Amino acid sequence: MKQRLQQLIPPKVWQLPVIILAGIFVGLGLYTVKISNAASYLSDEPETCINCHVMNPQYATWNHSSHRERATCNDCHVPHTNPVAKYAFKAMDGARHATMFTLRMEPQVIFIKEAGKKVVQENCKRCHENVNHNVSTLDVTADNNKEGEGFMCWQCHREVPHGRVNSLSSVPDARVPKLTSPVPDWLQKIMQN
Repeated sequence: MKQRLQQLIPPKVWQLPVIILAGIFVGLGLYTVKISNAASYLSDEPETCINCHVMNPQYATWNHSSHRERATCNDCHVPHTNPVAKYAFKAMDGARHATMFTLRMEPQVIFIKEAGKKVVQENCKRCHENVNHNVSTLDVTADNNKEGEGFMCWQCHREVPHGRVNSLSSVPDARVPKLTSPVPDWLQKIMQN
C-alpha cells in the first residue's frame, strides 16, 4: 500500500507546480460551491428555488397562492417516501437544472417533466387525502393517467398553486426576494472605484 502511494507522488521537480494547480482547482471548486449557494439546496426554503432567475414567475405565483401557508416547493416537487429518495431526486433534478442554466438551454416556458408529474400527483394525494377521501381521483396515479385512466389533480385544478405561468414575462411586476450578490465585498469595492 505504501509503495502504491509513493507512485502517486510526482518527481521533486513537479511537486510545486502540482501543489499550485491542486490549490487552484480546490479553490475554484470551493468558490463555485459558495457562489452557487450550494448549501441552500439541502434546505426546504422556497427562496432556494429562485437562485436561478428563471424561476421567479413560479415563486411569485406560489407566493400569492393558498399553498404558501401550508406547502413549500419541496412539499410538492420532491418525493416524501424516505430521505434517500428525497435527496436523490433533488440531486438529479438539481444537476439537470444546473446544466441547463449554465449552458443557457432553459426554455422560455418551463414545463414539468414526467418524473416530476409522478411526484406532484403523489404529493397532492398525500396532502389532500383527508379532505378528499371520497373522491375517486385519489386512485389515479401518474402511470394510470398515462394509460388513460382518470385525471391528474391539476387537470381540474389548473391554476393551483402557480396560476397562469405562460412565459418569463407572465408576472412582470411580481415581487420576489432580492438575492444577495455572489460578488465578494472586496471586489464590489474595486468595481465601484
